[in-house]
Amino acid sequence: MAEQPVIQTRQLTKSYGRHRGIEDVTFDVTRGEVFGFLGPNGAGKTTTIRLLMDLIRPTAGAAWIFGLDVRAQGLEVRRRVGYLPGELRLYEGMRSEDLLRYLGHLRGGVGWAEVKRLADRLGADLDRRIGELSSGNKQKVGLIQALMHRPDLLILDEPTAGLDPLIQHEIHALLSEAVADGRSVFLSSHILPEVEALCHRVGIIREGRLVAVEEIDALKARALRRLEIQFATAVPPAAFANLAGVQDVSTQDSVVRCTVVGSLDAVIKAAARFEVVNVVSHEPGLEEIFLAYYGGTDAP
Repeated sequence: MAEQPVIQTRQLTKSYGRHRGIEDVTFDVTRGEVFGFLGPNGAGKTTTIRLLMDLIRPTAGAAWIFGLDVRAQGLEVRRRVGYLPGELRLYEGMRSEDLLRYLGHLRGGVGWAEVKRLADRLGADLDRRIGELSSGNKQKVGLIQALMHRPDLLILDEPTAGLDPLIQHEIHALLSEAVADGRSVFLSSHILPEVEALCHRVGIIREGRLVAVEEIDALKARALRRLEIQFATAVPPAAFANLAGVQDVSTQDSVVRCTVVGSLDAVIKAAARFEVVNVVSHEPGLEEIFLAYYGGTDAP
């Protein structure tokens, strides 16, 4: 029997009237998975997350976390979830430590040793008032409150926004440790190398609709690849014209540069007719792949 998804949505829809929300969003997130949720501003990422947290109510469709209806059993769901909103708002007049103790009491008690461990790893100053902190240091407090009760599921909206690379790296380590412990992460991010490094699968949302849910490797395989082939002598440009999936061919002396969509078979067979000295393949980053989805008029 298949294990129950940690997150499950079916035709999840939120209409804001004339303003775009989301429509028919359906996906699953499994135990021990980091699921990346990608899309530009206004695509529907934050709306989806707010629906999962029952902060807003759907126009249609439904969502479940741990098999629990997020509307009917929201309190039970939130006991097992650590949530970081994209627009973090904290009590500015409180010290960070006091706020975290307060939130811990609301949860029925949180081990303070875990809070201190997280604060040390993130370099967070818990003695200062929140209103005195930079946006990056406020983000650290927000991350601590999401992680401190060791939740079964983390729902994080742009978790490393405003943080320096060293702290970003530490957050990546914390999330990897959570997954190794069997917990799950739902991660919205604009930092595509972060998604590439952390996520097992990604969902891409465009104009309120989920246009793809794929494993990272499968997503890369569908993308453009840029090849640079060096030959022993100059080759005729016509040798690489009109090849299936091959675009933007240029030749300079004995070097041919081109872009390949999908299979490399045609270009490799064409190159094999000549003496090849070197081949360089420029691996596509997720940013290129992501832009490819938004460059066309149709969802893939």
